[in-house]
Amino acid sequence: MNRRLLVLSVLVLCLAGFALAAWFATRAGPVAETAAVPSAQAEALLRPHAPILGPEDAPVTIVEFFDPACEACRAFYPVVKDIMAEHGDAVRVAIRYTPFHGEASEEAIRVLEAARMQGVYEPVLEAVLREQPRWASRGAPESGLILDVAAEAGLDAEAARTQMLAPDVVAILNQDRADVEAVGIRGTPTFFVNNRPVEPFGEAELRSLVAEEVAAAGS
Repeated sequence: MNRRLLVLSVLVLCLAGFALAAWFATRAGPVAETAAVPSAQAEALLRPHAPILGPEDAPVTIVEFFDPACEACRAFYPVVKDIMAEHGDAVRVAIRYTPFHGEASEEAIRVLEAARMQGVYEPVLEAVLREQPRWASRGAPESGLILDVAAEAGLDAEAARTQMLAPDVVAILNQDRADVEAVGIRGTPTFFVNNRPVEPFGEAELRSLVAEEVAAAGS
């Protein structure tokens, strides 16, 4: 009798364990696929004027809402570069300016646009991010310091002083501000991959979504 009870008890425990495992499996199912943004917002994600890093005709586009004075943007820059290197010609990055840090951000954006006019955008971008703790100080950084930083990376600072005030640069700033509002950007960096938001935000999620889109583009 005791033996029969023992066997029955073991069977009951096994069945209970199986049921519990099945419950957890359904609760922890796969993460829902992130949908592309509504068509009304898609145009605001990527404009023809956006600076492009990587091949112009890459099938996968990472749109980054980016503030050059943002510490998290600086931290993510090597991650973005690594993703581009991993996937080669399949991935490009479009930069959308998001000047959430006031005058320091706007001055840096103007410097970057002057660098683009001079054909030294990427080296100046890397210098601006590398030296961010100097020029983006939360105190009162020396006026014009960011121009000195950019000049060390190849920018003609004298020409840049005029280029920074060009109507095209003002138009880019105004359009990007409007698009930031239209898309509902609240923090930087914010990423979209082929119009799909990276949700939840994180390095692993960004890498995973890019890999998924690259695989889809190659299929």
